[in-house]
Amino acid sequence: MNELLGAVHTAVQTVENDPLLNMLIFGGFVAVTLIIVIRASRNSKTAADYYAAGRSFTGPQNGFAISGDYLSAASFLGICGAIAINGFDGFLYSIGFLVAWLVALLLVAELMRNTGKFTMADVLSFRLKQGPVRMAAAITTLAVCFFYLLAQMAGAGGLVSLLLGIDDRLGQSLVVAVVGVLMVVYVLVGGMKGTTWVQIVKAFLLIGGALVMTIWVLAINGFNLNTLLESAVAASTTDPKDAILGPGLQYGKNPWDFISLAIALVLGTAGLPHVLMRFYTVPTAKEARRSVVWAIWLIGLFYLLTLVLGYGAGALVGPETIKAAPGGVNSAAPLLAQALGGPWLMGLISAVAFATILAVVAGLAITAAASFAHDIYANVIKKGNVPPDGEVKVARRTVIVIGVLAILGGIGVQGQNVAFLVALAFAVAASANLPTILYSLFWRRFTTRGAVWSMYGGLIAAVGLIILSPVFWGTETSVFKNVGVAIWPLNNPGIVSIPLGFFLGWLGSVTSRAKESPEKAAEMDVRSLTGYGAEKAVEH
Repeated sequence: MNELLGAVHTAVQTVENDPLLNMLIFGGFVAVTLIIVIRASRNSKTAADYYAAGRSFTGPQNGFAISGDYLSAASFLGICGAIAINGFDGFLYSIGFLVAWLVALLLVAELMRNTGKFTMADVLSFRLKQGPVRMAAAITTLAVCFFYLLAQMAGAGGLVSLLLGIDDRLGQSLVVAVVGVLMVVYVLVGGMKGTTWVQIVKAFLLIGGALVMTIWVLAINGFNLNTLLESAVAASTTDPKDAILGPGLQYGKNPWDFISLAIALVLGTAGLPHVLMRFYTVPTAKEARRSVVWAIWLIGLFYLLTLVLGYGAGALVGPETIKAAPGGVNSAAPLLAQALGGPWLMGLISAVAFATILAVVAGLAITAAASFAHDIYANVIKKGNVPPDGEVKVARRTVIVIGVLAILGGIGVQGQNVAFLVALAFAVAASANLPTILYSLFWRRFTTRGAVWSMYGGLIAAVGLIILSPVFWGTETSVFKNVGVAIWPLNNPGIVSIPLGFFLGWLGSVTSRAKESPEKAAEMDVRSLTGYGAEKAVEH
């Protein structure tokens, strides 16, 4: 067995990439998905069509789309790399993302779907003052989507750089620009319906590809997980070697950083607007519940597979080879595919990863565009006086602006682990959005002042601490490499910013003299729990 593992490990060093083959596979995938998007875009004229796909998807279809939206580049590229390098501490991302999904489902998903129409702000402003709450909710939504987009762009740059052998900054920047342009085309042409079909196709490809690679890795190790772990320990460069099997390799030096990360991961999903928006694409609450069941099984299965893929990459490729490759830590999964099946499998798996990135960035872009066009433009600036096609036109223009910002930001974060970057987006979501969502749904004394204080306060605290942290300053992996000194010592702000968001929501409410309508609060309770009136509101 050891001789076989050694042969595979040597093979990955000698197998050369075939850039032409990789480009053909990428081009084929892009062509197929563009055809899907164009076909799906027919009859996408109204706001309901563009934002919510006309609420035409079934529960199982939406379940696949939810998993396609949720299983981002962080789940595939970032977590595999984190486990290959840091072992158990990398697997904590898988655990955190999965538990976070359950928290979102139990506390907010169906309640928000019953209460809202297109965006998170529909729910938050239901019984509060429309103007200030919609504006705050739209700004926090845009911030979360931007941080999440950075992670996907970082993954795209590293992935395509690895396939094409590009290791210079300019080449990686061009790759990020191409991904941004494709994202804009997908969303401009297809809207939510086209984006949803791309996410469904991507979920099939990602879970299927991960399953094939997992079975292959286990077959090499005699379908014995202990043998795989022993191989990963043998290839490890840590001291001691078996440190990758236990906690503490990455977060042992600063347990507060781990606690902050854990809080952000577990609570973040319930505040992610692009995931919550998926529940508006089904016609009834019953279909929303069916989509939840499908999504749980698909997402849970995938995160179990990441354990085998991550340790498999560590055993068959080796941590040093992964870190030295273009794309760094994010290259673990494609390099594992190369070790298993050569250039063809590497090209196919990388195309799946590319599909993952495109599907997620398209979902993020349409969520951000909907938030600006529906909440800020239509309801705050125009106060509802918008022609039938006016909102969609503004949304499409917003997509272009978002694409430009995502490209510029993605260039700045090249080299960062995408799972780590997504954890920052989770922290911003849990700080700025989650407190207001929970208070709106479950606390009748919650006020407009509490909502505004909570959203702006949580957002400023989270983003401010990220800017002052080692993410930006003072280390080899910082945005500004080896420049300055970080004022805030933790990489993730969640341990401070999330409790602060909840506190400000409570403080703003108890100090507010203005009382909200008890009738509206009662109506929201009934609608969120039963769905009564939700379908009528959607039609209007």
